[in-house]
Amino acid sequence: MSDTLVLFLPAAELPWRWLRIADDVVQARGEGFPEGLDPDAPPPVAVVPADAVTLHWAELPDRSPAQSVAAARLLAADASATPITELHVAVGREGDNAERPIGVVSARQMHHWLAALAAKGVDPAAVLPAPMLLPRPEDGYLRADLGGEGVVRGPTSGFADEARLTELITGGVAPTVLERDALEAAIVAAVADPALDLRQGQFARRRRFAIDWGLIRRLGWLSLAILTVTLIISLVSILKYNVAADILEQRADQLARQGLPRGETVNDADRQLTERLSRLRGGGLGFSRTAAALLSAVRAVPGSEVTALAFDPNGDVRATISAPGEGPATDLRNRVIAQGFVARLSTLEAANGRVSGTLTVSTP
Repeated sequence: MSDTLVLFLPAAELPWRWLRIADDVVQARGEGFPEGLDPDAPPPVAVVPADAVTLHWAELPDRSPAQSVAAARLLAADASATPITELHVAVGREGDNAERPIGVVSARQMHHWLAALAAKGVDPAAVLPAPMLLPRPEDGYLRADLGGEGVVRGPTSGFADEARLTELITGGVAPTVLERDALEAAIVAAVADPALDLRQGQFARRRRFAIDWGLIRRLGWLSLAILTVTLIISLVSILKYNVAADILEQRADQLARQGLPRGETVNDADRQLTERLSRLRGGGLGFSRTAAALLSAVRAVPGSEVTALAFDPNGDVRATISAPGEGPATDLRNRVIAQGFVARLSTLEAANGRVSGTLTVSTP
């Protein structure tokens, strides 16, 4: 593992103590607060006195951290005389054991520890109870000196070594003293993978926001590349649409030329084709549509008939009509008007029981 500084917070009249881990071994140790801390080095790990933290072990729900902490707080409230609102409860995990370690400490004490460390310019990566540095024994108890105080650890217990308390908990059986090499190996393992870190909840270490300029530059180049590709796609699409429009315009011009008289000089095929169509069909709506409207009205009025028909260049159709009377002649005019045309009926002349006149039909 990388170079890691372990700080033992002072307990009672004891001073600060520290040790430095490098290459998975304890390389140095000392008393008092270490000087010349490297601000670029990994943050230290703080170890708090055993007598300030109460440790419990219990099987807790493992669905989410929030459920585990909630269950642990209920256990802590039952086991402590201090109101739960004044306590900080942290939950850890120790290997594959079903029972999980629970640390209970005064919230005020946590604030005091972190403030003391901050005054020294330290924001610890983790805060570990001293007993949790010892390995978990299969049975019995282990004892070691940590930071100037004796610490005892059992399979589901951890506490400061006090003669009467230790005898009461161990049933009078003396704990096995952990040798120095085994203790240092246990400390290295515990710091590398803490089983219980008190920096949880409101005391969790805040992550510092750092701007990754390299990532921002890469994202900028990627955005520029995306915009460039999008622009190229748009330009290619516009070019394709322009080419397609030119092709359609050429085809339309060719078709229009085919409708013009052979040998006619073409300047504006669309205009010339429109003019020729107008000449062919006549003015207005053309002879065919206007005459059709007139003849359909004649068929609808019994006894009426057309005796003469003429088409004027302006699009008017002049028809000489004959009808049984003035009423049928008027009906004939009204039926033409109903089809959207303008119909004018001249003065009617009567002869041999019929009337006749000129009906002029024109486009509105």
